[in-house]
Amino acid sequence: MNKSKVEKVNFYSDVLGKEIPMVVYLPECYNSLTPLPVLYFLHGRSGSENVMFEMDINTKADRMIKDGEIKPMIIVCPRIENSRGLNSSLSCKEVPDPGDNNRVINLGMYEHCFIKEMVPLTDKTFNTIKDRKGRYIGGISDGGYAALHNTFRHQHMFSKVGGHMPALELELEDEDKSYYKDMGVWEKYDPIYIARNNNISSDIDVYLDSGDKDEGRFYEGCSILHKILKEKGINSRNYIFPGNHSAEYIQSNIEKYLKFYGC
Repeated sequence: MNKSKVEKVNFYSDVLGKEIPMVVYLPECYNSLTPLPVLYFLHGRSGSENVMFEMDINTKADRMIKDGEIKPMIIVCPRIENSRGLNSSLSCKEVPDPGDNNRVINLGMYEHCFIKEMVPLTDKTFNTIKDRKGRYIGGISDGGYAALHNTFRHQHMFSKVGGHMPALELELEDEDKSYYKDMGVWEKYDPIYIARNNNISSDIDVYLDSGDKDEGRFYEGCSILHKILKEKGINSRNYIFPGNHSAEYIQSNIEKYLKFYGC
């Protein structure tokens, strides 16, 4: 009997000028001839492409697919480094992170890398549903912010998006100014600004959540974004669950997330 697989895919990004890895979960039924939907799941500022597998997203997906709680899907976790998924610089470079002396901020054309290289490579390499109806995206913290702006800026590509304790700041904080050369770039990528000032497709499903003790108070941004989306007729849901801004919070809610993407 076939078993699910977790594969590492390394590819050279022409956009970034370096090798970028993706970790890919293929469910037990993958070898069938039926194309499967894809969930792209983006890590946070301090994470990597491995973080969701360290939290056993693959074994949880195995069980939920087997029990009929969710439909089979491919899960792709790419490395987006500490970039916020932005096109922040024409050339790749590292600058010091004012918020953490042990970390750097990665500047480069990360949005282009994801949209123009990672998604097409996934569709070329695996038996995927190659349209927005079978393409979902989510992420944690900065990855949740990136998932939201990728969806709102490329609405033809994704039908479901999840921001899980997403880094939705209500104003540009000093420690994040390195990512943005001016306020125009901040506004271009801020999911709240995008939703407020642009048409958002009514057939995008949105899932927002944050912990009640989130140190970044990101539940405030989630509440504002949710209200804007609901007023525009978007199918948005917003939850506050117990917990801090932490890996433990994400781990305790993975099944809820999978149910959103997989139903």
